[in-house]
Amino acid sequence: MQTRLGAELLETAQGQEADAILRKCVHCGFCNATCPTYQLKGDELDGPRGRIYLIKEMLEGENAGAGTLLHLDRCLTCRNCETTCPSGVEYGRLLDIGRAVAEERISRPLSERAARYWLRKVLTRPRLFKALLGLGRRAESFLPAMLAGKIPDKRPFLAWPKPRHARRMLVLDGCVQPALAPNINVRAARVLDKLGVSLIRARGAGCCGALSQHLAAPEEARDFMRRNIDAWWPHVETGVEAIVMTASGCGVQVKDYGYLLKDDLAYAEKAARVSALTRDIGEVLRDEDISGLTGRKRRVAYHPPCTLQHGQKLPGLVEEVLRRLGHELVPVADAHLCCGAAGTYALLQPEMALQLREEKLAALRAGAPEMIVSANIGCITHLAAGSGVPVVHWLELID
Repeated sequence: MQTRLGAELLETAQGQEADAILRKCVHCGFCNATCPTYQLKGDELDGPRGRIYLIKEMLEGENAGAGTLLHLDRCLTCRNCETTCPSGVEYGRLLDIGRAVAEERISRPLSERAARYWLRKVLTRPRLFKALLGLGRRAESFLPAMLAGKIPDKRPFLAWPKPRHARRMLVLDGCVQPALAPNINVRAARVLDKLGVSLIRARGAGCCGALSQHLAAPEEARDFMRRNIDAWWPHVETGVEAIVMTASGCGVQVKDYGYLLKDDLAYAEKAARVSALTRDIGEVLRDEDISGLTGRKRRVAYHPPCTLQHGQKLPGLVEEVLRRLGHELVPVADAHLCCGAAGTYALLQPEMALQLREEKLAALRAGAPEMIVSANIGCITHLAAGSGVPVVHWLELID
């Protein structure tokens, strides 16, 4: 694709990166064939190729307005298009640049600005979110159905095993997961304890920064990244084997720390080290002897989160581990497509998120599974709200 970005923009690292990504695109349109929003809307501007044109025109100085924001907002950031693209277009990076520039140049309605601001300020603060979730449980009958359906039942806390092994790994607590499903990380710790690994938490680590990153607040996202690096670094220096992610959405973000902080002289080297150490819990278990993990074998439908199969490029990872443990995985049509959760997407684009959820649930239930399992808290919460079949993290099958 030919570009004519202004000289001033091309003097910036952001402009140079955007120009290089745009030039890789050959207009083939293969991306539209696997784009969930293009399949729903049938509109070129609601597919990756159309959004690339919108970003290109905006960066070249063309007029951009509410329509530009609308079509960029409708993108799930599922990155299915990257898996499909024969030219290696890094669409996710281009979208982050485009959204940040659009946020600076185009005025949003006050209601939209307020919603996005409060999502960033509430969801990224675990204590505040936990308190509000508690209030939501008490007032669930008065809440809108879309919101009430996302409030999970409160479950008893499991005990975290005491550190007792020479092998140590860190785990990210995250922001919403500790309140919505606090036992996911506990189950990871219990499973790894059986394998001779102590999973530990670092005081001060929290939100990975993904929510701010995808809501066009990149500097706020970098602040979260630096805080996590500071919290983890003493453990990194004393030899932890890995930084484990039990939410694939966080995993793809933390694996990108090295890239996102590459121009930060104080953090670039540390960020690269953190990214190199970061592993999804599935990667950890894939490389361990898990033959001693026993339990009831189940018939399950697995939903691979976009952040695992397209973001981290780890298709088939969890399926491999579950099959090794003897679970039966039913076939699921169109497993490459997004469920509609996509971070805050289900809250900001509820109509499209619900359409995608119903299509995904129909595919997951078609094989009559005992339960549906996934690897990301956002997908689990979103699917569970309309499922009728239990939806849990896949670690629950093996703990």
